[in-house]
Amino acid sequence: MEEKPLFADYPELLTAPEVAEMLRVSKITLIRWAKSGKLVPEVRLNERGDKRYTKRQILAFIGQSVE
Repeated sequence: MEEKPLFADYPELLTAPEVAEMLRVSKITLIRWAKSGKLVPEVRLNERGDKRYTKRQILAFIGQSVE
């Protein structure tokens, strides 16, 4: 049986709740990390300011190889 890559079932652009679930942290922790520069969303979707993280960014953050 072939192993799926880590987070294969998640989309390429991720919301804060999805990232919090992936990393098993609270949304408040993500906000703190963004304010401190530790993990800042890379994509701004619209003028309203909706932001998304990329799956590549999250994999790099946790130290997984990005293919």
